[in-house]
Amino acid sequence: MRRKTPATIIIIAISVFFYALLGLSDLFLGYDFLLYFAAKINEFILQGQVWRFFTPALLHGSIPHIALNMYALFSLGPSLEKKYGTNSFIALYVLSALFGNIFSFISSPNISLGASTAIFGLIAAQGVYIYQNRVLLGRSAQPLLMNIAVVIVINFILGLSPGIDNWGHFGGLLGGAAYAWFAGPKYYLRSNGFGENLVFKEKNRVLLVIGVELAFACVLILIGFLIYR
Repeated sequence: MRRKTPATIIIIAISVFFYALLGLSDLFLGYDFLLYFAAKINEFILQGQVWRFFTPALLHGSIPHIALNMYALFSLGPSLEKKYGTNSFIALYVLSALFGNIFSFISSPNISLGASTAIFGLIAAQGVYIYQNRVLLGRSAQPLLMNIAVVIVINFILGLSPGIDNWGHFGGLLGGAAYAWFAGPKYYLRSNGFGENLVFKEKNRVLLVIGVELAFACVLILIGFLIYR
């Protein structure tokens, strides 16, 4: 039975809806109220609006911006959601976005928005999955890892252009990699006397990893607040 991937579709739908709402608010109100209330704006975060560490991942500033990010999510999301399961995939996505926006908050005074923080976390998770299961994947593992490394390097080079938040990308990459390393799915072979069977090694520490990452995120946020004092 084919495993469904509702989280990926829902995230895409919400992102598209919010982008349409941004356009309508600009048209009828004369300003982008979602941008004002939900983008990563350091001044407002310092006033206590900590939801801005999460909400920027649902906002986009232009059609190319949302098109590229949603294409990346549609390309990566279903495969990872099937591997991780919906709940764990959501945790991966949210934590990647959180760490991306925290690194951006600490390192950049610029306004930031977009799902690329979370997308970089998904790219990292894909790389970790391939690496941890490289024995089973055999010869295909190395070129797959090389492709992911090339994609990351190219995107960081492109991120040197004005208006692109490379710190957000870097934070998302680290947040996603950390979650994937400790809570991602891993397979191994077990002999049953008639040959080898593929066995899924369940990682029962998802909640623990989430808790540790959230605690570390709080420490980073505190450091950010101290820096701006």
